[in-house]
Amino acid sequence: MSIDANHQESASVHEAEDAQVASFRAELLAWLASELTDEVIMAGRKPVEDGDNLAVLRAWNATLADAGWAAPAWPKEFGGRDASIGQQLAWREEMTAARAPGVVNMIGVANIGPAIMTVGTQAQKDRYLAPMLRGDKIWSQGMSEPDAGSDLASLRTRAELRGDTFIINGQKTWNSLGQYADHCQLYVRTDPGAPKHKGISCLLIDMKTPGIEARPLRTMTGDYPFAEVFFTDVEVPAESLLGTLNEGWRVAMTTLSFERAGVAQFHLGLSNRLEQLLVDAEGRDTLDDPVLRDRIVKIYIEIACMRYSTTRELEAIGLGRQPSVVMGSAAKLMWAGADQDLAELAIDVLGLEALSGPWAKNLSASQSTSIAGGTTQINRNILAEHGLGLPR
Repeated sequence: MSIDANHQESASVHEAEDAQVASFRAELLAWLASELTDEVIMAGRKPVEDGDNLAVLRAWNATLADAGWAAPAWPKEFGGRDASIGQQLAWREEMTAARAPGVVNMIGVANIGPAIMTVGTQAQKDRYLAPMLRGDKIWSQGMSEPDAGSDLASLRTRAELRGDTFIINGQKTWNSLGQYADHCQLYVRTDPGAPKHKGISCLLIDMKTPGIEARPLRTMTGDYPFAEVFFTDVEVPAESLLGTLNEGWRVAMTTLSFERAGVAQFHLGLSNRLEQLLVDAEGRDTLDDPVLRDRIVKIYIEIACMRYSTTRELEAIGLGRQPSVVMGSAAKLMWAGADQDLAELAIDVLGLEALSGPWAKNLSASQSTSIAGGTTQINRNILAEHGLGLPR
């Protein structure tokens, strides 16, 4: 085939994809216009534990799932839409622009669900996936421990297999929605004599099992989004095992996620917040300050760079290329810095008014962005070793 013919074929593929994305976007916009309410939008802006927020968000989650909009990237057989990369990105863009909350089980849908789809038994898929997607059952993820945060392989929570039962003892912390969770994807050490990356197993457990205690953790924002969870002689059946015994590290590192466009949420959220800051700052003398104007432009450029690099990577994936092993780490690293810069800028632009209300809370919350989801130091190491090929 000639170069011209190849180009024409590629152009035809892009045109078909563009048409599919446009149709997908139009369907979503029409659905949001019909279903999204002010009550749901406001619930999404408040802490889960604030009043009836959790009930409102779970009802909205079910509405999303029943219409196929809870996780478009999931396969249709599990309640998704088999969305392409372009469609996933369109979904992210329009949900963010509309201020529409997503699913209650954010970690579950992005991480736990795909792991169950990939290595779970049919019984586990049938039991867990649909209630997870609808928000009927809330999930937490048991990874971090007091002495094992970013270094997951250092976990100490033990699970001893006795016959057809695992006996669990240990502690987890920073479990998102841990005090509300019905289930937990729990990582435990099942072979203490193996190297630390070996001998780890993954269990899917019922949080109502005797011996489990979840204690809410209050953050510096005053909210309770996390819990620390204690396990004392907790007995769970052997069929709770996800994947193979002592192969939990492989489950944790599974990259067969159906949600590739999730990295776009970083720059989309920042863009919305920067836009809101400029609206709140209208008419203020601070906008005439050349130093503050330079800082505003700097953050705008950082967000634009995130958008362009993410879009380039997603387009490459859409064309069938292998995703970069450092895409998520690069996006997260850029986001953490820009998020903290934006939070501090808001205080300088808005003055004392920003020391209470949403901007003050944003300032406190931003301090966690260089820790949550992988610390800045860990992400730099990933970029150095796997992206630049530098020695450990």
